[in-house]
Amino acid sequence: MRGGGAVAAVFVQFLLWALTLPSCFGGNVTYDHRGLVIAGKRRVLVSGSIHYMRSTPQMWPDLIQKSKDGGLDVIQTFVFWNLHEPVRGQYDFEGRKDLVKFVKLAGEAGLFVHLRIGPYACAEWNYGGFPLWLHFIPGIVFRTDNEPFKAEMRQFTAKIVNMMKQENLYASQGGPIILSQIENEYGNVDSAYGESAKTYISWAAAMATSLDTGVPWVMCQQSDAPNPIINTCNGFYCDQFTPNSNNKPKMWTENWSGWFSSFGDPVPYRPAEDIAFSTARFYQLGGMFLNYYMYHGGTNFGRTSGGPFITTSYDYDAPIDEYGLLRQPKWGHLKDVHKAIKLCEAALVATDPETTSLGSDLEATVYKTESGLCAAFLANVGSESEATVNFNGNSYHLPAWSVSILPDCNTVVLNTAKINSLATISEFVRQPSIDDTTATDAFLSGWSWIHEPIGISSDSAFTKLGLLEQINTTADQSDYLWYSLSIETKGDEPFMHDGSQTVLHVDSLGHALYVFCNDELAGSAKGRNSEPKVSMDVPISLIHGRNKIDLLSLTVGLQNYGAYFDKTGAGVTGPVQLKDSRNRSTVDLSSQQWTYQIGLRGEELSLSSGTSSLWVSQPTLPKDQQLVWYKTTFDAPTGNSPIALDFTGMGKGQAWINGQSIGRYWPKYTAPDSGCTDSCDYRGSFSPSKCMKNCGQPTQKFYHVPRSWLQASENVLVLFEEMGGDPEQISFATRETGSICSQISETHPMAVDMWTTDEETRKRARPTLSLNCPFPNQVISEIKFASFGTPQGTCGSLSHGRCNSEKALSIVQKTCIGSRSCRIGVSVDTFGDPCRGIIKSLAVEASCSF
Repeated sequence: MRGGGAVAAVFVQFLLWALTLPSCFGGNVTYDHRGLVIAGKRRVLVSGSIHYMRSTPQMWPDLIQKSKDGGLDVIQTFVFWNLHEPVRGQYDFEGRKDLVKFVKLAGEAGLFVHLRIGPYACAEWNYGGFPLWLHFIPGIVFRTDNEPFKAEMRQFTAKIVNMMKQENLYASQGGPIILSQIENEYGNVDSAYGESAKTYISWAAAMATSLDTGVPWVMCQQSDAPNPIINTCNGFYCDQFTPNSNNKPKMWTENWSGWFSSFGDPVPYRPAEDIAFSTARFYQLGGMFLNYYMYHGGTNFGRTSGGPFITTSYDYDAPIDEYGLLRQPKWGHLKDVHKAIKLCEAALVATDPETTSLGSDLEATVYKTESGLCAAFLANVGSESEATVNFNGNSYHLPAWSVSILPDCNTVVLNTAKINSLATISEFVRQPSIDDTTATDAFLSGWSWIHEPIGISSDSAFTKLGLLEQINTTADQSDYLWYSLSIETKGDEPFMHDGSQTVLHVDSLGHALYVFCNDELAGSAKGRNSEPKVSMDVPISLIHGRNKIDLLSLTVGLQNYGAYFDKTGAGVTGPVQLKDSRNRSTVDLSSQQWTYQIGLRGEELSLSSGTSSLWVSQPTLPKDQQLVWYKTTFDAPTGNSPIALDFTGMGKGQAWINGQSIGRYWPKYTAPDSGCTDSCDYRGSFSPSKCMKNCGQPTQKFYHVPRSWLQASENVLVLFEEMGGDPEQISFATRETGSICSQISETHPMAVDMWTTDEETRKRARPTLSLNCPFPNQVISEIKFASFGTPQGTCGSLSHGRCNSEKALSIVQKTCIGSRSCRIGVSVDTFGDPCRGIIKSLAVEASCSF
């Protein structure tokens, strides 16, 4: 290893500097162009988004600890207005909404908090986080210089700030909150609001700072954020971002760890090497605060997902998955990146960077102080060719699309394209019934059901001339709105002549629609995230005399993004027409007197609680029928693994466990067959459509059931099925970690942890493969694969290459089996040299057991 003495000197300086950091949160937070200054100390900070309401209070401590273990300094969260003030003037901070408890837990774990009050959030959350009642305030216009809107926004923002102050949660009071955010990504849409956008932003900034929190406020994606508000960047890459003032630090509020998923679309994912590259590039070029959006995505329980068409899962391909398990290698590789950055922190906070070119798409950035601190980043931003560069008299190999980090300007501690972290395979394992371990319907015995009436069944129904827009009508109190019309036909109408079929034409703003004629389903249609509108021509059979037409219109989460997104409508806005199949005659029904019912009869009767006396049970379970409520009881799966319901066999609907909504399910909405790849090249700029999986499969078929919602036995599951399905196909599954894998080459840097060892140990250090069981009390029980040479494939599908050491398997078995963790040096000294002159790798797949 090169420069051992320099390494030791830098480490000692770093350690002495770190020991001077405050041991508590007390002190105002300020900033300068090189970072946030907390209790008098300038900091390089790593943050991650966890939205408290997208998990449960029982999950919070573990999620926060895993975030800290992953190298985070800060937890970031939105505060969703509609969650906390669902009715004007009535607030709710209980259970999953307990913001104070969440902030305190983060502080108790030794982490800071960034509170994004907004109160507009976007976040794929229903209506962007705004409460629907705002929409009905006379004269209101959202997110502009409008007095009714500003009055409500000021009141809610002050409510949250005062709650935090009362609990002494701002850093200025000794608490963990070091940052707040006002507004969100307004700069993406402000041009649509004209000149009043500028006065609105000035007002929002002044309003926020007047609340006197003692910590800075930020506005992301707001290039004209007025002083003292810090403007910040959101995106997949923010290394080229520059604040709007030399006095403000370079901050990245959303480094997108993946992307959200929408019903009917494939599921996006982002390679670990690419997000590591984007992170290292940001700190290389002067960045001082970075937040991963999301670090744990969680679940859109209930009707909280927005979009429309955003799935119930908000996994986001985050380092901690929806169920609270580590997503490896992403979590581990980013942890190593964070450690490497922290080794450079003393130099990063002390001086400005200097960047020089080392060739085409090659550059070196150096942070060097007069006192001798020095840290460097070497980058190859080309997406195709690897390169060898000379820097400080030494030669360095740079894979394409990678950054090497040198905490002493001499020794590479990490390269973003070379992963030292292990990989894991997480999988859903079906859990059979205790009573019968073979029958697929065993745990679902004892079903009862209730048929939802077709059309109008409520005393609260009302009539209006013409077609009503859905959101204005329902105020989002339900996904469902019935449009009902009775028409008389005499048999001599043009659309019933000539032997041609009668067609009902319906135009809707979306998001889904069922058409019934005389209590029979005539047809259905659905939109998608990219085009929520629905237009359909449905053949119907009319009879002489009275005919009943019922349209059931559905929303699947309300719009959450865009200029004037709050004005985006839904429902059947027409025209609704009767015509013959040859289009020779048309009768417009749009302006007739329609009868409306908000929501379902089952919602009015609170069937989701499972306590109604109306449930019936007969020998034949109704299957593949529309509009059926189902109920069963079950025992909780044993063990401690996270739980999911597999909705295979069902169509579309909603589900409740012990009265709590686990969200909308829609397994029949499958993704297109094309657009996915078996593997994704991390090199080159990422976009949500670059790396896709799940083509030809349901966008989501597993739905998270928090263990804290269950009791040991007699749990109640209630479903409302819209389309028709077979509830006996539903099964429980647990989320398990299967194989663990690692693949390390002879050219990998030493493990980042080796940096803190003594100089002689570092000199002898070689690339090392590490295996570690994911849970306490587990040991490595089997080596499924081991190869030293040129192994191929990925975890779960590794194979031998043309070059392979015959000793690899036995050496790994002897070293690892029976231990919770093991380390093996990757060198010919250990395994011999099966093919001289070729760079070799060690690849291992193992399994752990209790």
